[in-house]
Amino acid sequence: MATYPATAQAIADCADKLKQGALLALPTETVYGLAGDATNGDAIAAIYATKARPQFNPLICHVADMKAARAIGRFNEQAEKLAAAFWPGPLTLVVPRQADCPVDPLASAGLDTIALRIPAHETAQKLLRVVARPLVAPSANPSGRLSPSSAAHVAAMLPDIDVLDGGACTIGLESSIIGCLDDTPLWLRAGGLARADIEACLGTKLAEPPEETTAQARLAPGRLARHYAPQSGLRLNAETARENELLIGFGATAEPCFANLSATGDLAEAAANLFSVLHAADDAAQESGKGLAIMAIPMEALGEAINDRLARAAA
Repeated sequence: MATYPATAQAIADCADKLKQGALLALPTETVYGLAGDATNGDAIAAIYATKARPQFNPLICHVADMKAARAIGRFNEQAEKLAAAFWPGPLTLVVPRQADCPVDPLASAGLDTIALRIPAHETAQKLLRVVARPLVAPSANPSGRLSPSSAAHVAAMLPDIDVLDGGACTIGLESSIIGCLDDTPLWLRAGGLARADIEACLGTKLAEPPEETTAQARLAPGRLARHYAPQSGLRLNAETARENELLIGFGATAEPCFANLSATGDLAEAAANLFSVLHAADDAAQESGKGLAIMAIPMEALGEAINDRLARAAA
């Protein structure tokens, strides 16, 4: 299918396609999303089918501003505080659905909650304002595969989907997800916004539901045990590569590496590079019949989200 530059005409054409029920890959600052009209059950079903995604895994609704967000979900004091501090940006809030919420229930996987985000990416913002309705947009990849951080990644994995090309994603990790359903905010998924920054905003620690708690795991996408996976396998916390492996480095190292997420040990740079490096390394490993190994990443700031993705990729 076609890849469109992010011109005003292309954005208008893409908005028309979405209004007619078509799917489209759009850029955000986190990763590219497979977008569909959130009010159209058929479009949402097509997203699940295209991704081969389990239908108990809810989708995030993307909107242009707080007025649109409040028309869909009910915001308590904590949700309002987080939205004011971090939207637009890489944060998703899970809140109760409004009684007259226009989003098709299929997007919420049958739950009475809704996952909402206001993206900061200029192209995503322009598209949302032109289409003038909420868009569900999970990562534009087959379920369980590496997330796409460029238009080329989408074209390689979903060749039948049109792509609106907004360049490389600046954050390169999915959004952090916080549940704001009662007085105890829940840390549902590590992502492009560090836990410490969220807790500082709220003035309280986030509760973390156990991974095996099915009801809470269903509140947010990306909580399946195996997710974001390269096809070549992945060994974590490697110091060196084995004979049959390609090594992905982090920080200053004398070891020969296929690529280094950040030679200076910058976690933000490593996060932005994570999926693009994993895509390239996975392709090279498949061609050579090898597996992948990756050096240890510190469990601090965005390192928590990076390690979350790597643990699921290696599961």
